[in-house]
Amino acid sequence: MDISQITDHLFIGRQPALTDYDRLRELGIRLIINMRFSRGPQPDSHPQPISTLWLPSIDSPLFPISLRKLMCGAQAALETIRAGGKVLAHCAYGRHRGAAMGACILIAQGYDPRAAMELIVQRRPAANPYAFYILPRILKFAALWNS
Repeated sequence: MDISQITDHLFIGRQPALTDYDRLRELGIRLIINMRFSRGPQPDSHPQPISTLWLPSIDSPLFPISLRKLMCGAQAALETIRAGGKVLAHCAYGRHRGAAMGACILIAQGYDPRAAMELIVQRRPAANPYAFYILPRILKFAALWNS
């Protein structure tokens, strides 16, 4: 399982396998936000399943991540965190879309956008929220969220 703990309540990483779900439950993860376009979340058959939110997004400069999806994910994450749960935001490799969602969640929690991105890179060196087509979406989210 390739995930990184960013804060007490936020993890970013690759898409987990169903065999990882018990470990995610042990970590306190109650919401998985899936940013992959072509591979949706796998249903959790556990009696107390981990909730999933699929926000299909393409990792391409030609198709910017939807601000509506970033808002939806951040709001769902805040609700989960306020209820005492933890959140995993992921994409295929935990570099761009998952990092963008993670940054937006931190911004929604009150982080400065640049501080959020720096923290993510410190805790998950594979992440690149500064990619030329990811950074503007994070900054636009911050402007909308804080308006």
